[in-house]
Amino acid sequence: MANVRVQQAADYLGVSKSFLDKARIYGGGPRFMRFGRAIVYSTTDLDDWARGCTVAPANDNRQPSEVA
Repeated sequence: MANVRVQQAADYLGVSKSFLDKARIYGGGPRFMRFGRAIVYSTTDLDDWARGCTVAPANDNRQPSEVA
């Protein structure tokens, strides 16, 4: 588990720094830690959040037991 700053977290996830800034304010983003003015993300939390954003395509006709 590594800890990264906001820009590094944005690069890691492939999103903009602005997205993470807004997600911290309005909610819906990955968990973060605040140390004074410094915002830090755990790569484990970034991975967990990204996995939670996974959706099946609307035209996925497989049975639920076939979806991994």
